[in-house]
Amino acid sequence: MSTIASAAWVAALALTGWGSGLPLAVFVAILAAGSEIVSFPFVVYRTFVLDRKYGLSAESFATWFRDHLKALAIGLVICEIVALAVFQSMRIAGAAWWALAALLFAAAGVLLSGLAPILLMPLFYRFRPLERAALRERLIALCRRADVAVLGVFEWGLGEKTSRANAALAGVGRTRRILLSDTLLQNYSEDEIEVILAHELAHHVHHDLWTALALETGLMAAAMLTGHLAITASSHGLGNRAALPLLVLVAGGVSLALTPIGYAWSRHNERRADRFALALTGRHDAFVSAMRRLAAQNLAEPAPSRLVRWFFHTHPTIDERIASAGAHPRVS
Repeated sequence: MSTIASAAWVAALALTGWGSGLPLAVFVAILAAGSEIVSFPFVVYRTFVLDRKYGLSAESFATWFRDHLKALAIGLVICEIVALAVFQSMRIAGAAWWALAALLFAAAGVLLSGLAPILLMPLFYRFRPLERAALRERLIALCRRADVAVLGVFEWGLGEKTSRANAALAGVGRTRRILLSDTLLQNYSEDEIEVILAHELAHHVHHDLWTALALETGLMAAAMLTGHLAITASSHGLGNRAALPLLVLVAGGVSLALTPIGYAWSRHNERRADRFALALTGRHDAFVSAMRRLAAQNLAEPAPSRLVRWFFHTHPTIDERIASAGAHPRVS
């Protein structure tokens, strides 16, 4: 519903052609502010009310709202940079601007992947070096076996805001580090934590970040090309501020329609990562128990419909992952 509300606001601006005389930064701020206002009630319900209702969150509304404002500020900065990149691409590359813009967005994605654990994630969560020396050394040894260099192992203060459990191998190159949520450390065995990390290692071993980024760049280029065709068919023309809502509306709609392609590729990578984790650790029982714990703790639907999987799931279902683990050859 929040997406529909935002789309309605953007469509209203696109139909009126309003804003051509405003500075780009001002126009983008108005566009973002309107979208935030109309979608805010739905965002509150989806990310605060429902999480509280089902026991996934114990944080106060003040804490939630503070994080929301941080995310909103970061999003506005990104929107301003994106708009500037789009209009500069139009000025430099003319009718081929959409290809240049897609390449610029890909470069930004690489930069953000490296900076996220340093600059962005600490704005929302507390991190500290993992104090459990035996587990830390065990996980570092696992990374060496997978030939993946890491900066260190850190405890992720997720429990201050949610009961969900999570683990990640965040960053690239010299910023790559292991992140284990406190909710994971409290409730999971070391065997389970090891096999969960092995799954995350697989994404770096198989370069899933880069292949996903390449796919997203291609899909983004297709969406912006469609937006370009819509602009040239309208009365606005390239470089006109009033064309921005039309571009957002058309390119956003195409991106939404193409989302299942990216999700299908993600599920493929996740299945391969599961197989890698089982082969690297040989811990079938720990993998199955970890999947069941994660599904229960995070309230994951074990067997959603095919349509739901196609449009909303970046991972295979829990039932599918457990069944695949059972079929995987066991290491004696």
